[in-house]
Amino acid sequence: MSATEACRACLEAVERLDPQIHAFTTVAAESALADAARLDAHPGELEDKPLAGVPVAIKDNICTAGIRTTAGSRMLERFVPPYDATVVRRLRDAGAIILGKTNCDEFAMGSSTEHSAFGPTRNPSAPDRSPGGSSGGSAAAVAAGMVPLALGSDTGGSVRQPAAFCGVVGVKPTYGRVSRHGLIAFASSLDQVGPLAPTARDAALALGVLSGGDPCDSTSSSRAVPDFTATLDGDVRGLRIGVPHALFDSGVADEIRGAFDASLEALGRRGARIEGIALPHARFGIPVYYLIATAEASANLARYDGVRYGFRAGDADSLSTLYERTRGAGFGTEVKRRIMLGTYALSAGYYDAYYRKAQQVRTLIRRDYDEAFARVDLVALPTTPTPAFRLGERLDDPLQMYLADVFTVGAPLAGLPALSVPCGRVAGGELPAGLQLIGRMFDEATLLRAADALERELDPSPPFA
Repeated sequence: MSATEACRACLEAVERLDPQIHAFTTVAAESALADAARLDAHPGELEDKPLAGVPVAIKDNICTAGIRTTAGSRMLERFVPPYDATVVRRLRDAGAIILGKTNCDEFAMGSSTEHSAFGPTRNPSAPDRSPGGSSGGSAAAVAAGMVPLALGSDTGGSVRQPAAFCGVVGVKPTYGRVSRHGLIAFASSLDQVGPLAPTARDAALALGVLSGGDPCDSTSSSRAVPDFTATLDGDVRGLRIGVPHALFDSGVADEIRGAFDASLEALGRRGARIEGIALPHARFGIPVYYLIATAEASANLARYDGVRYGFRAGDADSLSTLYERTRGAGFGTEVKRRIMLGTYALSAGYYDAYYRKAQQVRTLIRRDYDEAFARVDLVALPTTPTPAFRLGERLDDPLQMYLADVFTVGAPLAGLPALSVPCGRVAGGELPAGLQLIGRMFDEATLLRAADALERELDPSPPFA
């Protein structure tokens, strides 16, 4: 079909399905159709564009020139960026059509997409359930068939956890593989942009477009980007997969454990070797993450002061009152909670006891993975300890909400690539489950090869089937 036909088909799906799911905060129908028409008018220019005519949804914390970017917050409710994030520019250069912006937890702080100032997103598999977070809108849009590709951001699991809850593939690249220029910052040493797609092959194609060094991001890597689709042949013979069984002693739902074990058996039938490993410091991942991430959030969100851009409270008779009223009204409850946690951890008298100690344990977590990768090629974990929980179920219990990330925080703390791939359905077939694979730095190719092999073995029905 033409780019215009593909764009119209997705826009019609959004119009039909999104009133129930609420995956989108902004639909850029007019500009998307105009971009599609321009592509169709010059077909000879599309031969070297790997995503020519593909409609893509962008998480609402990634800047898009001329399209509102809110980060799910009242603070940026009317913000329209003057420039594209590097990842958006690369999508456009590859021929993709930007269809709109997807809902997310405010400033990407959450695990359920319930902390958005614009209301929650619903899971396409079960509308009373969470799609995960913070990239829940992107995962739901792909899972419902509204778009064939979406971008999310992953700080502690915000691409992989919603991918597992919604039954799609989500990739968190190695830190530095993909530029962060134009991504609204949450925790700068952890944030990464990654694709959500129906299959590992689709995710591999998108990751190849997104990856590469960027002079606008000094933390991006100039390492050569391989063709991530080249090795997707279903062959994982001899691949060594490590499993840290001690981490599953408690807190993992029996049905998730069953789906996880079945996925490992499926990879074993393809020729992979499953081995036990130890990650002795992984149990400290949640406290380490919620000290480091909140400390960095406290610093990054100091810029929202009502002076330069974004929301500004009225009737302030002093600068300090302006700050207080702007931040009090502009930020939601979860963002305020994390700013306060981070500010406390960085404060005089507590920095050494909390933030500094967390960074030291972060180093130990990284060393555990280094030792594991001396023996194995990949580490396997459930993506989530439970299936998708009900909307509202954990809103009043932040600790239980934070524990949804118990298996996903390790990879970003260590700077490693990781993905979630569907590994079956639980709860009587109602809800998806996800297998998480973690790899060596800059070895996304092996992750995607294993995910593709699992898809071939399990033959799951993709969202567009």
